[in-house]
Amino acid sequence: MSVSVKSLRSLRCLWRGWRGLSSQGGAMNVFDRSMKRSQKQWASSLLDSDKYDYLRDEVGSRLADRVYDVSRTFPLALDVGCGKSHIAEHLSKDIVERLFLTDISDSSLRNRKKCEMPTQCVLADEEFLPFKENTFDLVLSSLSLHWINDLPGAFRQIHQVLKPDGVFIGAMVGGETLYELRCSLQLAELEREGGFAPHISPYTAVKDLGNLLGQAGFNMLTVDIDEVQVHYPGMLEVMSDLQGMGESNCAWNRKSLLHRDTILAAAAIYKEMYGNEDGSVPATFQILYMIGWKPHESQAKPAKRGSANVSFADLSKIGKLRTDHQKTNEKS
Repeated sequence: MSVSVKSLRSLRCLWRGWRGLSSQGGAMNVFDRSMKRSQKQWASSLLDSDKYDYLRDEVGSRLADRVYDVSRTFPLALDVGCGKSHIAEHLSKDIVERLFLTDISDSSLRNRKKCEMPTQCVLADEEFLPFKENTFDLVLSSLSLHWINDLPGAFRQIHQVLKPDGVFIGAMVGGETLYELRCSLQLAELEREGGFAPHISPYTAVKDLGNLLGQAGFNMLTVDIDEVQVHYPGMLEVMSDLQGMGESNCAWNRKSLLHRDTILAAAAIYKEMYGNEDGSVPATFQILYMIGWKPHESQAKPAKRGSANVSFADLSKIGKLRTDHQKTNEKS
């Protein structure tokens, strides 16, 4: 198995499937959070669970790089949905002095990776953060938010627990993730069963992420996209590793079982459509990185509308004069 990472683009700035509306403020109820807790508990309890950490370790390292880019020391930080703490191992105590770790799985917290800074573990659901307003200088989250039912509400809670001029740096799975597996399963089910059901969780679309962060109150937003491609011997190994990561589908409208014939057909389609010359198959993970700041009076503010003292007409004239001058020099 091999992993390759390709940076696609940087954007300045939800597509979510749904089963129905919950009774709490009309928030979407897409995922069975109890099942996700059970999946994470099971995965982190495996004797060889470390062999499934490659994606989280890679993304955690890249997210830590973005923390270092801020060039600031954070006295108190929070990692939301930390898993086995895949970000903290890449941070130094000179950058983050103290770190709170939260996750819905106590097994993940018990098996967390070692790090330099003092840490405190809190068993908590990412959808209900048990912290006071204006508590943290930095909030982190890596590969957890794509299982949140109320993503706008989660962003608002993160914004609330941040101190003014605090920063949120996160990473989540994006909408193009596992498109090879999704397409292969759908084609196989259409062929063998005459219809298909969703087997891959719905993911957030990048075009809506900046809007969601802005609506939650963040400013100076940045969203980056990375494409991580992992190569496996076949489709069955892809599905096995997803289970070992605790990343199996937990949507309410999932189909619980796949027929054996459908699985075999999907594996053949996967290899035929996407297979490499060496017989391996790729699985693509689209990773969305986000940075947002809680407003503070010390932050630079955009110029007021209409405050510019040069019009577009003047700029056009300046450009035309420069062009004419260049042509004159070329003739001479």
